[in-house]
Amino acid sequence: MLDYPSLAAVAAVVREGSFEKAAALLKITPSAVSQRVRGFEERLGIALVVRGQPCTATEQGRELCAHFDKVRLLEADLPMSFANGIQDSSRPSLSIAVNADSLATWFPYAMADFARTTGMLVELTLEDEGHTADRLRTGEVLAVVTSDPEPVAGCRTIAVGSLSYVACASPDFVARYFPTGIDGDSLNIAPVMRFNRKDQLQGRWAKAAFGTDLNAPTHWIPSTQGFLDLACAGLGWGLQPKTLAKPRIHAGTLIELVPGDTMDVPLFWTVSRLHAQAIQAMTSAVKKVARQHLQPVPM
Repeated sequence: MLDYPSLAAVAAVVREGSFEKAAALLKITPSAVSQRVRGFEERLGIALVVRGQPCTATEQGRELCAHFDKVRLLEADLPMSFANGIQDSSRPSLSIAVNADSLATWFPYAMADFARTTGMLVELTLEDEGHTADRLRTGEVLAVVTSDPEPVAGCRTIAVGSLSYVACASPDFVARYFPTGIDGDSLNIAPVMRFNRKDQLQGRWAKAAFGTDLNAPTHWIPSTQGFLDLACAGLGWGLQPKTLAKPRIHAGTLIELVPGDTMDVPLFWTVSRLHAQAIQAMTSAVKKVARQHLQPVPM
């Protein structure tokens, strides 16, 4: 039987990043937190927390913290009369990894629906849609929005729809870099914007539309809103979520590089099979909102 008060201390230190903040969360002293963590590690014979700024979990610590998060969600389903004292003083939250473009477009509606229905909290991790499933595999989160349809052990994967993108730039940028039209050569001269090193969307679009391997000067813009605003300002070209770009195109501050051409990125909801009401409620919210805001995934 695990020592849940001690495990709560480990999870709090990892979640908050320090013993002092964990103590404030648990409403005990930092020395009491340290004693619980150290005693738990000694009884198990393994290190669970890497002391530092911030404190992080070892591989075994991550596994135990993931277990603790699952237990807290299950405990939240119990009537108060069955409370068994394993919870810390904070409310349990559902941990989810989501890509920035989903968070800037359709996913907030699912979160709000979930919160209204359950009154529970959400803890989000931002990650590229092609890599969010890695967070699920390591136990950091219990659900992800991902473009990776590969199955994850202990989880189920649901196709929810496609997020449509359009390649855009400002009129001034197009006049400067594509005065005679767009082709593979001009695309490799014009500065392109990418979210981060994991973002391959612009390269995939250039390959599909013009058959070129993109090797252009690159601006790194790790913000969906910044990506949009800087495209309008003429910094570079890039693929924008269609729902965000459409008003700017109508206003004339953005131009589609290939009018009418879209790139659809299929998205999946991969979620733990844990039988917790919070997971079921979030899955229902995601499916409902995705039907309203995403393009159907071709069968």
